[in-house]
Amino acid sequence: MAMDGFSVSALTREIKEILVGSKVDKIQQTEHDELLISFFGPCGGKKLRLTANAAVARVCLTEDKKQSPKTAPLFCMLLRKHLSGNKLIDVSQPGFERVMELTFEGLNDLGDVTRKKLIAELMGRHSNIILMEEGGRMIDSIRHIDFSVSSVRQILPGLTYACPPPQNKKNPMECSLSDIVETLQNADGSLKIDRAVLSAFRGVSPLIAREICHRAFHSSDQFLSELDYSAVLELATAANAVFKMAQEGAFSPCYLSENGKPFEFSAVEIGQYEGFAECTDTESMSRAVEDFYRVRDKKERLAHKSTKLVKLVSTNIERCAKKLALQTAELDDTKNMETYQKYGELLTANLYRIKQGDKTAQVEDYYEESCPTVTIPLDTRLTPAENAQRYFKKYTKAKTAKEMLTEQMEKAKAELAYLESVEEALSFAETAEDLSEISEELFEQGYIKRSEQGRKKQALSKPMQFTTSDGFSVLVGKNNRQNDVLTLKTAKNADLWFHTKDIHGSHVILCYEHGKEFSDTAILETAQLAAKYSKAKHSENVPVDYTLVKYVKKPSGAAPGMVIYTDQKTVYVTP
Repeated sequence: MAMDGFSVSALTREIKEILVGSKVDKIQQTEHDELLISFFGPCGGKKLRLTANAAVARVCLTEDKKQSPKTAPLFCMLLRKHLSGNKLIDVSQPGFERVMELTFEGLNDLGDVTRKKLIAELMGRHSNIILMEEGGRMIDSIRHIDFSVSSVRQILPGLTYACPPPQNKKNPMECSLSDIVETLQNADGSLKIDRAVLSAFRGVSPLIAREICHRAFHSSDQFLSELDYSAVLELATAANAVFKMAQEGAFSPCYLSENGKPFEFSAVEIGQYEGFAECTDTESMSRAVEDFYRVRDKKERLAHKSTKLVKLVSTNIERCAKKLALQTAELDDTKNMETYQKYGELLTANLYRIKQGDKTAQVEDYYEESCPTVTIPLDTRLTPAENAQRYFKKYTKAKTAKEMLTEQMEKAKAELAYLESVEEALSFAETAEDLSEISEELFEQGYIKRSEQGRKKQALSKPMQFTTSDGFSVLVGKNNRQNDVLTLKTAKNADLWFHTKDIHGSHVILCYEHGKEFSDTAILETAQLAAKYSKAKHSENVPVDYTLVKYVKKPSGAAPGMVIYTDQKTVYVTP
């Protein structure tokens, strides 16, 4: 969900209480649309996150230790120039909008006291972070908005800052109960009551609007025109109670989750889901926002970073499949090579019977037991001997082509199998480190050209670890490079090695414990893990081979993750 006026109000109060009087210690631009500002002051060291990403726009206190790029972007350098060492003297929310203004005070080059504002506009795809000097002139912004993007409001260095266009709605911070009743009575009666609240009051999100209706009627299915005066008063009373919280700063920050995954956050206690979702109270609005966005932000950033890799691998899989199809068609053309050889030999044996200029030669096929007569097409421009040589040349050419095509097709099949294994590893990647390892592997295999010279090779992350119900340790590789290390270096000869039969998947190791025989339970559960972390993860009765690690070998020159094995047994499991 996007920020609403209540969340911004709660964050504004919280940040003002903790950071006002603190000085800017460090400024980082951790993403192209995100800032991390470190403060030091009466409350010690604190960090403030400002994000203008459309899907995760927010300003909140954080404990994030995210690293910034080696070379700071221009906007970050500009902020360091203007705000480093400055004191934060005020934090405000103009008009209960989704905008937060941070006012800084410092000295300029001449020693004069100056004030500057850092404005965070938290409005979905219109989100932005703007640095403004006294007088309203914009110094710069994290996103430039010119006439080609908006003819109404431009955000460019040198222009005078204008607040976002005001909405024709009532400000909850300035409403009394009678104001709310009057506003609802004058609202569009054709709207359902939650939509009426949403359209009438500034800073109210759909979640807050539904919550107000829930507190009044435990439902939002009625139309506003269906309410009599007493019902309108009841709805207004519920809205007034929520608005009073914002006016008094009596917020109850929380986030809602389903099956452990956060899906909403709020500055107001939410009761509308009535047990269908878990409501977790937090000690601060910043904590509620950070907990909510941690999962969403991680998934979005990960998806963004993996898009190029997925596209690269998919393109190469498509290229490899097309090449294999063409080679298969060419190989089909070599099926007649034995016939070419036979024609050449039959012509050689019957040269005395053939005249130059003949279009065909009728000869007995002594390769067949009944010696049937065959008709051999001839080139009238060539002599009988030259026609025979022409068929021998076609045979030699087809034979050579078959040998080369067979070899090339084996390489293409191996490459296709490798790329499909990388594609499968990408589907299991959960962290930026997982993607970096796959990227490094593709670089080593020549699929990626790296512009950065001298970049250090990163240490390989650890495989996934599990424990069977009877206490055996299980290790699961997350990508091809890790599969190689796990199988060929980490695992011991007495360990059991598992892999889905003829299906791309992770290498899985069931670790041997001295004096303890592998149980059927451990083997079955490990096979289930091997099936889960494979291309057959959504299938049933998946065949999984297992054998001792000592029977697993890597052929010379094989691609990462590719091995051969013997002495295996097969078990059928459902992931």
